[in-house]
Amino acid sequence: MPQKGGGMSNISQPSGWRKATAGLAVAEQHAQAGERAAVPKSQAFVAVKRVGAHIGLKAGDMLLLDTLGAFTQAQDWEEGQRPIVWASNAYLMEHTGFSLSALKRHARRLAEIGVIAFKDSPNGKRWGHRDADGRIIEAYGFDLSPLSARAEEFGQLHAELQAERELCQRLKRQITVARRMIRARIDAALSGALRGPWTQLTGLFEDLLGRLPRRNTASGMLARLLEWFRELQERVEAAYLKAVRADEVVENTPVTTEQRPKVTQELDPREVISEPHILTTTQLNPVTCNRSETEQVAAVVPNAPPEEKVDRELEDWVAETRKKRGTALDLPTVMQACPEFASWARNMGGFLKDWGDLHRVAGQLRPMIGVSEHAWNLAQDRLGPQIATAALVLTFDKHCAGEVASPGGYLRGMVEKAGAGELHLERSFYGRLGGQAA
Repeated sequence: MPQKGGGMSNISQPSGWRKATAGLAVAEQHAQAGERAAVPKSQAFVAVKRVGAHIGLKAGDMLLLDTLGAFTQAQDWEEGQRPIVWASNAYLMEHTGFSLSALKRHARRLAEIGVIAFKDSPNGKRWGHRDADGRIIEAYGFDLSPLSARAEEFGQLHAELQAERELCQRLKRQITVARRMIRARIDAALSGALRGPWTQLTGLFEDLLGRLPRRNTASGMLARLLEWFRELQERVEAAYLKAVRADEVVENTPVTTEQRPKVTQELDPREVISEPHILTTTQLNPVTCNRSETEQVAAVVPNAPPEEKVDRELEDWVAETRKKRGTALDLPTVMQACPEFASWARNMGGFLKDWGDLHRVAGQLRPMIGVSEHAWNLAQDRLGPQIATAALVLTFDKHCAGEVASPGGYLRGMVEKAGAGELHLERSFYGRLGGQAA
C-alpha cells in the first residue's frame, strides 16, 4: 500500500516492529492537535497525573512518563513544537529499572490510552537533532504532544471527579446520620418495651446495612441507598410515635410523689459536672437575657420554704454568667432554629417546657452523633449547662444537615472559642432562622 504522506503515514504503515491499532491512530491525532497548543510541561503533567488512575494509567506507566518528560526542554512545549524524546532503550531501562519487555509494555499502554504517540523513523530507530537555540529540528521517538492537546480535557475531568467525590462524601455522611437515627430509634423502642413491628423493621434495617458498599461506589448508588434509608427512617419514626402515643394514653395519670424525687435526680447536672442545678420552671429561662436574674429567681420560687430557696452557689453562677450575656436566646428560638434536633427531642422527651428538659434530652441524643461523654462533660464544665446544651443542639442539627463532619471536634472548638471570648451562639441560631426564612 503506498504511503499517503502526513503524520498518519507512519502509524498506518509501521516499520515492522509495532502493530497499528485504532488507539495509536487516535494518539497521533492528539499529537497533531498538541503541536498547535502552547501548554507548559508542568501544567500538562499535573493535568494527566490528577486523572491518571481514572483513565487507566498504572504506577509503572506514570514512572515512564515522568522519565520521558525529564528528557524534554521548556521550548519543546511551545506552539508549533513537539516534545519528542529519542532516548535509547538502555537509557530508559537504567532510569526506570524496567526490563525491555516491561518498557515496551508501559510505552504501549501510554500510547493506547492517548497520552503519548509514536513518531517512527523509516528504519524504526529513535534519533533527533537540536539547533543552536536548543529547538528540535528533526526527531523520531516518543511524542508527548498529546499531553498538551488533552490538558484542558484532563482538567475538566478532574473537576468532574472532584465534584463526584464530594457528592459521594456528602451522601455517605447523610446515610450515616440516617443509619444512626434508625438504630437509636429502634433501640429506644426496644429498651422502653414499646409495642410495634420492631422485629420486621430491624430485619429491613439489617438488609440495608448489608447493601452498603465495601469500596468506593458511584453517587447514583449512594443516592438510592440514602433514599431507602430515609424511607425506612420515616417508617421507624412513624411506628415509634404511634407506640409512644399509645403508651402515653396508658400512663396518662398524675405524677405521684414517689416519682418526683427520681425525676429531679435525673435532671440534676451535678451528677456529671460541678455546675449548679438547672431550675425547673414554668417559663423559659434564656441562655442570654436582658432582665435581672433576681426577677427570674423570684418568678421561679416566690413563696418557697427556706430549704428550697436559691442558694449562694446559684447566685454566684448567675453573677458569673452575666458577663457572657448579650442578645436574648430563648428555648423557642433554639428549637425553631434547629428543626432536626427539635423533632428528635420532642419524640424522645415529649413536650419540653424548660432548659432542664432540653438538657436531659440533649444528653440522651448526644451518643447518636458520636460526641463522647468526656467532650460533653467538658463543655458543661466550661460553658455551664444551658450554654453547653445550646451548643450541643446546634452541633446535632448541623451534623444532621451534613454541615459538620466531626461533631465532637466542632463542640470542642466552641468550648475553645468561649475560652477566648469569641463564642457568639446567638448569631448562629438567628443566622439559621434567617436562612430558613430565605
